[in-house]
Amino acid sequence: MIDSRAVIDPEAVLAPDVVVGPYAIVGPNVEIGAGTKIGPHAVLRGPTRIGKNNHIYQFTSIGEDPQDKKYQGEPTELHIGDGNTIREYCTLNRGTAQGGGITRIGNDNWIMAYVHIAHDCQVGDHTIFANAASLAGHVCVGDWAILGGFTLVHQFCTLGTHCFTAFGSVVGQDVPPYVLVSGHMAKPHGLNTEGLRRRGFSPEALRSLRQAYKILYRSGLSLEQAISQIQEMAEEYPEISPLVDMLSKATRGIVR
Repeated sequence: MIDSRAVIDPEAVLAPDVVVGPYAIVGPNVEIGAGTKIGPHAVLRGPTRIGKNNHIYQFTSIGEDPQDKKYQGEPTELHIGDGNTIREYCTLNRGTAQGGGITRIGNDNWIMAYVHIAHDCQVGDHTIFANAASLAGHVCVGDWAILGGFTLVHQFCTLGTHCFTAFGSVVGQDVPPYVLVSGHMAKPHGLNTEGLRRRGFSPEALRSLRQAYKILYRSGLSLEQAISQIQEMAEEYPEISPLVDMLSKATRGIVR
């Protein structure tokens, strides 16, 4: 299962059925779970933990040092969950001591070619990163988020669950859950309605989310006033709760 031309450090830990292609390099302190495939010419550095049934394609750079001038060689980590697809030329960096020390990628994510995920990012489950989408450091991406091709996200931003960024979006502030944004700089353009339908949101849930969106973006209320009204709605419609939670914790402001 391991090509004779691959270079595997003796301190790497690979499950028995891991596939490693020719000329791939797996360094020390790299752990790879069962069913994972590593393509030709991929470079994996540790400390990095990779779960089960991932497919990491050729020419990827996984677990390299963070691109941060504060980094001084500390033993920071990259954790990748299960069932992820990571396509050609992606770069996923380890964390920094100042940012908690760990970059995390969850489960069942679809990460297309040339994507960059920087140090200390936290990516949830079931996300899609289209070609060349890039996260600066310390970005959080919620479950089911979709980033269009060439999306650029400023450091310390949060992208909420089920949000959608159109291709070429430049995101400089937090994107609330369920919201669709586009542009340079990114602005809101309604809800990710089609994505929510595909994921089984009921007509009633969609109506409540549309009402919350109108309160947030079209009522003329201040953010604090809008949060107060939306919070009251969340008592009746639980799908609004992620929106309330993120709005209450936003540190960079939200796209408006």
